[in-house]
Amino acid sequence: MEKRKEIAIVNKKARFDYEILETWVAGIVLTGTEIKSIRLHKASLVDCYCAFHSGELYVQGMNIAEYDWGTYNNHAPKRERKLLLQKKELRKIERAVQDKGITIVGLKLFVNDKGLAKLLVGLGRGRKSFDKREYIKDKDNKRELDRVKKAYKK
Repeated sequence: MEKRKEIAIVNKKARFDYEILETWVAGIVLTGTEIKSIRLHKASLVDCYCAFHSGELYVQGMNIAEYDWGTYNNHAPKRERKLLLQKKELRKIERAVQDKGITIVGLKLFVNDKGLAKLLVGLGRGRKSFDKREYIKDKDNKRELDRVKKAYKK
């Protein structure tokens, strides 16, 4: 039996630009050509954010490239897509977004074991430029420490 290749599209810039406070895994309502494009790794979360419309959560700015073999059934690459969460979670997120400076960002798009597309969304508070410098410095220090530990074990 052939092992499936893991499909995970990550928004690296989101963790750099935002301090992530809490995360949820949400299902996405997709068309047939969209899921086929995701399975070919032809999606991008670069300017991805989420917004509420009449009590429902939608992801905006997520780019899923048109499917190469899709005919007139092809989808619009940057259309809004509905996210599927429980009402309790939606209410909690909606209350949190009322605070100033809090936004909902897409962090990771993946396909689970059942073959369903999921989006990891997080509540983010924007970082200031000095916070970003500190984040880079901490990441470099951690990398250097890991290098020293690895060399010490040999």
